[in-house]
Amino acid sequence: MRSPRIDSPETAPAGAAEVPQVRGGLARYVVAATLARSADGGAVVAIVLLVTTSGSPGWVAGLLGACITAPHLFGPFVARCLDTARDGRTVISLACMAHGVTLAAAVLVYPVAWPAVTGILLVASGLVGPLLTGGISSRLPAIAGPERSSQRRAQGWDVATYGIGGTIGPSVVAAASAWAGPAVAALLLAGATFAAAAVIRLLPFSPPAAVASDVPRPAQTLGMMFSTGPLRRTLYMTVIVALSVAVLPITAVASTGELGIAPAAAGAITAAYGLGGLAGSAGVMIRPLRADADRLMTWLAAGVGAALVGAALAGSFPAAVVTYAIAGILNSYFFAATLAARSEYAPLEARGQVFVWVGALKITAGSAGTALGGAAVSHATHLPLFVAVAAIMAAVGASVLDRGRERAMA
Repeated sequence: MRSPRIDSPETAPAGAAEVPQVRGGLARYVVAATLARSADGGAVVAIVLLVTTSGSPGWVAGLLGACITAPHLFGPFVARCLDTARDGRTVISLACMAHGVTLAAAVLVYPVAWPAVTGILLVASGLVGPLLTGGISSRLPAIAGPERSSQRRAQGWDVATYGIGGTIGPSVVAAASAWAGPAVAALLLAGATFAAAAVIRLLPFSPPAAVASDVPRPAQTLGMMFSTGPLRRTLYMTVIVALSVAVLPITAVASTGELGIAPAAAGAITAAYGLGGLAGSAGVMIRPLRADADRLMTWLAAGVGAALVGAALAGSFPAAVVTYAIAGILNSYFFAATLAARSEYAPLEARGQVFVWVGALKITAGSAGTALGGAAVSHATHLPLFVAVAAIMAAVGASVLDRGRERAMA
């Protein structure tokens, strides 16, 4: 069953008195999401720094870092409680606190216990990580108001929290590590999750969309997504684009020689991509996306692919900065379109699971893209970008054919 469109009569606003509540709820949402995603984004950096500064080999740092990122793939199997709980805020608050407790415990026991103990605690932390990303996003449709324009504008804020969190988290870790050590940095991140948990409890309450018996199991939800055209396209296009843009930092570093710049300047190129992402999210806030989310994803993905071609062909440092910034802008717009698709096409009784499924697979795809980019760049500097472009264009073509087949069968 498809959920009603957000601008349908069934979800029309009750009156102007709701507007201040919506705005206040969105402000609290932005604070909570930024805190939680900063902790989630900075945790792996803190763990890697902790291990490497203790004198342990690099493979231990990599393995423990993977312990907190790899379990995101299993997040959907704990996400059903978002759709069955009487109050989803409680589920996400508890997840934030669990993330903070296990991260803090992993850091504190590392100097005195076997690395395997730390690894187990980090796996537990990683398992609830998707509830801090896609899980929190699943609360947004009930907060942003019923009109599609307000939903789309709020999705721009949501995209911004990901970008800000991905920047603030590692920055806090770097600053705190230089000041007091990586263990203190990790403990600060753990504290941020508790602050996020408190703010989440202040979000507006929304009742469960269905009784527990009507909420599908995780495998059933994934099957439903594969059988529902817009959600199917949301899933595979999100995965392909996430895998593709993950190669950008790798190629930025590898291309410094060809561009005739110092290796440290690669940081400026990747920073341009991040700033472009923030500019894109601001653009969605100022002028929300208006077209059908399903079609928007296709054409915005094509735009990201074109930007990656520009990044591969950039022959100078200024050109590389500009093309990376454009890629960041277009990827933010694409991300906002995927959030809109999840909100508008997911059945109400499985909305939380849909958000977490897509978010978990996106994170996994990003990790795979980084690994594949590192392997491919050793053969040719721009090979990862051209492979990424080919993958995006294949996904774009598949989505066009997929939609055409649906029209023909209708």
